[in-house]
Amino acid sequence: MKKIISVLCAATLLTTVFCSCGKDDKKTDSKNEKDNTSVTETYESKFQLANKNADVNTKKLYDYINEVYGKSIITCQQESTWMSSPDYEMNYIYDVTGKYPAMRGLDFMNGDFEGVVERSKEWHKKGGIVSICWHTGVNGKGYQESKDDNPDFNKILTEGTPEYEAMIENWDKAAKALQELRDEGIPVLWRPFHEFDGQWFWWGKGGADNFKKLWQMMYDRYTNEFGLTNLIWVLGYSGEVKDGWYPGNEYCDIVGSDTYDNTTHKRAWAKLSAMNTGKPLTFHEYGNVPTIEAFERDGAMWSWFMIWHTSHITGNDQYTLKDVYNHEKAITLDELPKIYE
Repeated sequence: MKKIISVLCAATLLTTVFCSCGKDDKKTDSKNEKDNTSVTETYESKFQLANKNADVNTKKLYDYINEVYGKSIITCQQESTWMSSPDYEMNYIYDVTGKYPAMRGLDFMNGDFEGVVERSKEWHKKGGIVSICWHTGVNGKGYQESKDDNPDFNKILTEGTPEYEAMIENWDKAAKALQELRDEGIPVLWRPFHEFDGQWFWWGKGGADNFKKLWQMMYDRYTNEFGLTNLIWVLGYSGEVKDGWYPGNEYCDIVGSDTYDNTTHKRAWAKLSAMNTGKPLTFHEYGNVPTIEAFERDGAMWSWFMIWHTSHITGNDQYTLKDVYNHEKAITLDELPKIYE
């Protein structure tokens, strides 16, 4: 039985629209087609983004996330690109549950800017929400470099040095891809430098103060130089949630943590809640999904949960996965309202 989620946007009642996405349907649902005028219309947001110049679609998505936060959990799945299909995980979830996730997780890893942009557009046309992270070395490449690189932070944080210029050149490639999504009216839950306080990726190896400078530098560059009004900035802690790493309320919109210990992650929920940021909290990576009843019992109703790709999603108990995706408090793709006019 489908459930309806109503979202009150300014003075008008947002009509609930369902996206009918069959197992083999790769076509755009015309009911969820983007209206190009939506990025320029006047819209009074109820929840303030860090970027006060955020475009209308981005404000509407942030409002929606805040409206359902604490009441329901948005489903999300990280994709892989090296299996039989880029939709490997999405199709697996449909086969098991009869549903698709509301949100798709993508990664600019290995410089896959063109591919991520194309798949983001396709997911947006289906009525879905787009989340992008980035495993990258200082100068580019992918996962291994993101862990192996050990830069001199005095150099990469100093404008004019060769190290700074090489890093910025890499950042700007991602910024241009995000601009393309902005120009299509597509908001992005942007999650760079994740698990920073774990300090296994290069961006955390310089310690808390250098990380905060790095985060603020990217925020300023992407916001003020590239005019990326379509980003909702997601600050993703490791499971530790260490003190002293928070870059400030004016530099992020959603705060989260991840773990692969197969729990509801209530310990991190307690730590993040104690920070009193006033922002929605997210469980941005994990392996085996707990039941919705477990999330409720532990008082950890995250804004969304995202299962990691390949063996992580297929390693879930299928009965639990089906129960979660069909639970009245789990929001799937077909249950998202038409967020954008």
